[in-house]
Amino acid sequence: MEEELTGNYREACPQCGSVDWGVSDEQRFFCRSCHNVIERTYELESVPYTPGWSQITTISRGIRRKKQEGRRLWVECEGFQFILIKQAAALLELGVAPSFKDDVLRPLWQRFLQMSNQAYTNTPVRSTKFKMQAIDSDVASGTESSFLSTSEMDSETYAPSASASQPDSCSDWSDGSHGSSATLRTRHKSRCRPMRMTKTLALIHLALVWSRQALTLGDLLRLVSDGHVPYITAYQDLPEEMKLNGPKAMIFTVQTVPTHRALHKEAQTLIRFLQLPAFPPIRHQDPLHPKMLSLRYLADANLPDELYPWVCMLMERSSLADPERKTLEASSRRTLPQYDVQAAALIIVAMKLLFGLDDRTEWYLSNATGDLVTEECTSHDQPSQTGSPFSLRRWYRLLHVAMTRAQQRQERVTARKQWKGMPLYSNRKVKSAVLKKQRVAETLKSCLEKLSSCTADAPPAAPSSFTFCWGEEDGADGPSLRDKNLNAVVTLKQEVLSPVNTAYWHIPLNVCDSRNCNGHFAETEATLPRSFLWLLQLFSFILQVKPAQLHQEVLNLERCVLKRTVGKGNLDQKCACGRRRRAAC
Repeated sequence: MEEELTGNYREACPQCGSVDWGVSDEQRFFCRSCHNVIERTYELESVPYTPGWSQITTISRGIRRKKQEGRRLWVECEGFQFILIKQAAALLELGVAPSFKDDVLRPLWQRFLQMSNQAYTNTPVRSTKFKMQAIDSDVASGTESSFLSTSEMDSETYAPSASASQPDSCSDWSDGSHGSSATLRTRHKSRCRPMRMTKTLALIHLALVWSRQALTLGDLLRLVSDGHVPYITAYQDLPEEMKLNGPKAMIFTVQTVPTHRALHKEAQTLIRFLQLPAFPPIRHQDPLHPKMLSLRYLADANLPDELYPWVCMLMERSSLADPERKTLEASSRRTLPQYDVQAAALIIVAMKLLFGLDDRTEWYLSNATGDLVTEECTSHDQPSQTGSPFSLRRWYRLLHVAMTRAQQRQERVTARKQWKGMPLYSNRKVKSAVLKKQRVAETLKSCLEKLSSCTADAPPAAPSSFTFCWGEEDGADGPSLRDKNLNAVVTLKQEVLSPVNTAYWHIPLNVCDSRNCNGHFAETEATLPRSFLWLLQLFSFILQVKPAQLHQEVLNLERCVLKRTVGKGNLDQKCACGRRRRAAC
């Protein structure tokens, strides 16, 4: 009888190797030798009795799937939460401190949900809801996030964790001086915009600044662009039961990486919306302090170490070294400092101070450097312990070649990069057609690569904070000039080092009343010296920012250092944007 039920199943038992099968009361196949139960089942399908008909029995293979009932709904903030978890995990793998996620990013996300009335409230706002897809329970059990649970998000009020009040990580998030949570939610409810992918990077950036990690905004954007931090295709990492198709998936999809200015503006908007307390001060030993960042950018630009004291002098005169100046409060009118752009502006102003950068003075000083090198070679004195004099002409030629190669390499990588993720499908028929076209395209691409001389794509290199590599080793962009001295451009006057160049040029430092005025870089670019423009382009390439943004920071620094005032006759001048100019403070 059991041979009829087993259907002459003759495969050996995977555990004992015998072929002796039986059928249990639950219609499951088991080995009568070792009592091992396999996934093969016996199913009996009966139909109503009809004269002339006989009973029909069939044997089916595979796992019996039970119909899932009670699939819960999920809201869009849960999807963004899962993406935030993936982005934070990627940063932790790159070396960010573990406290960044639990002590800083988690309270920031909780505060955003509370202030936007999406969670931690009895009257949540209406949000887009989706239904969980029916999948295997074993697969779904491994996709639960450990960031915030559903029960936490349904609680009435938000209470920061104890670690959020530690001075080394962050301060009290719910300071009484900023008002109650209900008042703040009512005050900013009308200003709340829907959660979008750009806000995930803005929250990551604010958490990095709060925890004083060694990642600037430019570093974060570079990691996102290189694919080390999920962003463009982050929605592909959503759990299987949360995968969306069609127009609904557009909420979690983006096509481009935001610019430095756009993401900084988004972070500044979040600071005002969240009404955060004062940020921890940036100390001198912190990686985000201008002193530490200027050392990093001096090494990346292959500039001599003797330029660093002049950068520190400008830093002191502009008050950028003051930790209190780096403390940010939402109630104050200060904006979130652009730490990387400020450090690059300090180096550019120091270069203008020493070398002139007016298309004449720097080349005159370079000729004087050549004469000084010749005198040192022909003299019988001992060579200088600080190395040979720094030649701006040699440095320019070296950096120009290295930057050109780096730009071409970046353009090739960008051209080969797949900026779009998996396509969206409105229905199954469209999905099958799109997948077929994708398979044909991949096959054609592999055939063309075999016919051509192109080699296979190299594995992505490990992320680095430096754009160039200087030294004598293989693969370097050129020799290092960090040990060179500045004897040809500085002189000792009354026991004080002073620049040989006594003139400092600058464009009018009037401040425009327009918020959209960026120093009118487009109007003044044609009148600026070419050497100064090239230096702006160099550091703009290192920081991945627009030259206009860096030029605006240079103007802000020059206003602070020079403290110029404009006479009454200049107050009536008009900017190119049509707004009135006012005197600099």
